[in-house]
Amino acid sequence: MDSGLLPDEIAERIVTTSRTAVGDSLRSVTYFTRDDFEQLYLRSDLERDADLSTFIGHEWRGFKTAQTAYEGSELGDYRYTIRVFDNGFLIRVTSDREGVFATTDGLTMKDFEEVATALRSVLAERDRP
Repeated sequence: MDSGLLPDEIAERIVTTSRTAVGDSLRSVTYFTRDDFEQLYLRSDLERDADLSTFIGHEWRGFKTAQTAYEGSELGDYRYTIRVFDNGFLIRVTSDREGVFATTDGLTMKDFEEVATALRSVLAERDRP
């Protein structure tokens, strides 16, 4: 699984963290930076036909735009994004240098909070020296 973006251990941890938080509702997990990405998990009943490079460009720009737009607002710090689609959801958790988005079937807000908190923790550990 090691593509040079992530060591196998971190990639497996991201997938395990997502699967633990979301269970069988998890559809896919993709790690990304501003310049590259790697799909870490795709549920076996789904086809590998999504245009991930377009998703990544949009999600990276979306993070930067949201972070800047809401900076200093009474809402507090930006934490994560949930996108709702006809066939599922996308949750994006991003730091200044990397991010993860996971796609899921239906979840509750509590489920989204759990997966976002868990993924933010994994990304934060990578930022520590």
